[in-house]
Amino acid sequence: MEYKYIIYEKEGNIARLTLNKPEKLNAFSFLGGEDSDEIHGAIADAAEDDDIKVLIIKGAGRAFCVGHDLSKVGFVYGMGTGQAGEKRPSQRIRLWTDKKGFHDQFLKILLHPKITIAQVHGYAIAGGLYLAMLCDFIVAAEDSQIGLTEQRLGFAGSGAPIGNLIMTVGMKRAMDLLLTGRIIDGKEAARIGLVTKAVPPDKLEEEVNALAKALALLPRDGIAIGKATRHLIYDSLGLIGDFIPVYYSHAFFTNLRWEPDEYSFFKERRDKGTKAGFKERDKRYEGLV
Repeated sequence: MEYKYIIYEKEGNIARLTLNKPEKLNAFSFLGGEDSDEIHGAIADAAEDDDIKVLIIKGAGRAFCVGHDLSKVGFVYGMGTGQAGEKRPSQRIRLWTDKKGFHDQFLKILLHPKITIAQVHGYAIAGGLYLAMLCDFIVAAEDSQIGLTEQRLGFAGSGAPIGNLIMTVGMKRAMDLLLTGRIIDGKEAARIGLVTKAVPPDKLEEEVNALAKALALLPRDGIAIGKATRHLIYDSLGLIGDFIPVYYSHAFFTNLRWEPDEYSFFKERRDKGTKAGFKERDKRYEGLV
């Protein structure tokens, strides 16, 4: 299959999915669109390919993935630019779109039948970090910049797989990352258990390849049985059901009402453009966290 936004390669029992929008730091629409369809199509191909035992997800250029493409956020629901007289998108469209994106597609990564490794370098932000978190392993460069800055848009600890994050790093650390949206490096991410290990940037590829080759020594049926067993455990822990409040709360957030003294990305994007809009979001936090 020809891909425009990703690179999908196979080498023996190992598949590599490379996010390939380096000019946008691998920002993807995720909730729908050609770029999102390519990611999930390749993930499904790896799941159905009996030759594949391990799937590596990585990013081209300077970043793993900076999350959602903010130039498209909201428009996927049919949202306008906030001008007078524009029709607001319905709740049913918001809920259905977010269910397809978060519940149906992202859940397939957590429940993927092959062993999954996220190879993180540069930025792993927001949806990019969630993509990595759903993998079995995260190997990160020590100087990676990792955070949930999308929470500063106003989510305040919603619209994301919160249960997965709490289970991974604990309640207090999860709240720190969510409610401040602060950026941490790969070393701190490894220290708090958010990533499996942090390695020098020039060793990242080597470390991931060695890990993948070691994991590929496991038998196919063993991998399948292990995955199926963990699916049952994830369900008992509530990590699968965690995706239902994800799409509920994300859809509700898109209908948020901002008071005059509060930051609204949609208004800032309309008046100043995407880049200036999100820079204004983070500027407010300087010197605080």
